[in-house]
Amino acid sequence: MTFWEGKKILITGGAGFFGSQVVHQLLEKGVLRENILIPRSQKVDLRQWENCRKVVKDCDIVIHLAAKVGGIGFNQNYPAQLFYDNAIMGIQMIEAARQEEVEKCVVIGTICAYPKFTPVPFREENLWNGYPEETNAPYGLAKKMLLVQSQAYRQQYGFNSIFLLPVNLYGPGDNFDPQTSHVIPALIKKCVDAVDAGDDHITCWGTGAVSREFLYVADAAEGILLATEHYNGAEPVNLGAGREIRIKALAEKIAKLTGFTGEIRWDPSQPDGQSRRCLDVSRAKAYFGFEAQTSFDEGLRQTIDWYWTARGPARA
Repeated sequence: MTFWEGKKILITGGAGFFGSQVVHQLLEKGVLRENILIPRSQKVDLRQWENCRKVVKDCDIVIHLAAKVGGIGFNQNYPAQLFYDNAIMGIQMIEAARQEEVEKCVVIGTICAYPKFTPVPFREENLWNGYPEETNAPYGLAKKMLLVQSQAYRQQYGFNSIFLLPVNLYGPGDNFDPQTSHVIPALIKKCVDAVDAGDDHITCWGTGAVSREFLYVADAAEGILLATEHYNGAEPVNLGAGREIRIKALAEKIAKLTGFTGEIRWDPSQPDGQSRRCLDVSRAKAYFGFEAQTSFDEGLRQTIDWYWTARGPARA
C-alpha cells in the first residue's frame, strides 16, 4: 500500500469492462473506495473540456481508460466518431491533468496504432514505421496522438505521463453486442445462440486465416497497476500474452468449449483485418515485471461461463 496509500485515483472508463477490473484490483490492494473516482459517461461527457477539468481536480493519479471502441464492422461504419471521440477525450484529459498538476497520468493506447505491415512480434520501436491497417486506422491514429502528447508534455513540462499498448482484451463482463463486440465475444455469442436454437452452422466474417493475440482482462488490469506503480518512462510499452492464434482455430476452440458441434462457415466477402497481431512483451517484463498469468483456455472458459450465467437462465 505504500504507493497507493492516501492517493486519489481517477479512472475514466472505470465502470466499463476493463475499468471495473482495475477498480476491483485497487480495492483488493486496500485502496479506499472513496479514493477511487469514476466519472460515468451518462452524466460526464469527457468530450467537453469543463468536464475534464472538474473530474481531475484534487486527483493524484489519472488512469485514462475511457474509449469508444468496436469490431471491424463498427470501425468501418463510424470512422469519424471513433477518431474524434477518442482523440478529443484523451487530449483534454492529459491537458487537464497537467493543468491540475496531477502526479501521474497513465494513458491507454491500442495495438491498432501499429503499422499494417509491422514485423511479428510487434516491437515498440516499430510503432512509427508505416500507416495502420485501414479498417481501424482512424481509431488507432487517434490513440497514437496521445503518445505524441504524452512525450511532448514530458519534454516541455516535465509531466509524468506514461503510455501503454494493450493487445485485444477478453474476459467476463466483455461486450457481447453483435454490433460493437470484438471477435471473442462475437464468436461466443454465435456459438451459444446456435446451441440454443439447434442450428447446424454459424457464419463468421473473413477467411479465418488471420491471427490475433489476446490478453485476459484481469491480467491486463494487473499490468496497468504495475506500470502505474513502477514505470515512469517516455517509451510506450506493450501489454500482452506474447502468443497468437489463428481466427479459424479460435472459432473451433470456442465451438468446442460452448458445445456447438455444427459447421463453421466463413464469408470471405467480409474483411479479415490485419494479417497478424502478436506483441513482443519483453519491455513490460523488464520495466515493471509484468507477465500474463492466465492460460488462454482457462480465460475462455471463464468468459463463456460468465456469458451463460449473465444471459440467464444459466446453462447446466
